[in-house]
Amino acid sequence: MIKAIYPGTFDPITVGHLDVIERAAKIYDKLIIAVMENRSKTCTFTKEERKAMIEKCCEKIPNVKVVIGEGLTVDLAAKHNCKIIIRGIRAVSDYESELALATANLTLNNTIETVLMVAKPELSFLSSSIAKEIASFGGSIKEYIPAPIIREVSKKLYK
Repeated sequence: MIKAIYPGTFDPITVGHLDVIERAAKIYDKLIIAVMENRSKTCTFTKEERKAMIEKCCEKIPNVKVVIGEGLTVDLAAKHNCKIIIRGIRAVSDYESELALATANLTLNNTIETVLMVAKPELSFLSSSIAKEIASFGGSIKEYIPAPIIREVSKKLYK
């Protein structure tokens, strides 16, 4: 059984994240989505809210499990017996930062590989930050946030 882990802040999960999840779930036997803390970001949603939203969006994907992670991603991957870390990339700037992370993770544990999944072109601009910015000015986020969680995301973001 090949297990992979897809870590991120997911604040909130976007259709871009969900696309990576759906594609990775078709490749790996088990996919763990890890809701992580990023100390350089201020999150709008709690870890528990983010976990619940991802679970709602992924309830029809049987080989997906959502966890709240802490510490180093590579350690969390090892804890869950994952040999693959999934990361999504949208642009060259993502590649550069993901390359640095993948290299660091490889030096920490050389039995865990990082697989970069390229965003679909129509989703390459999308981020949680962009969705939150649009929502904060009253714009529609229905093209950016998965349908099962639009209401709760909108409720929290619309001002």
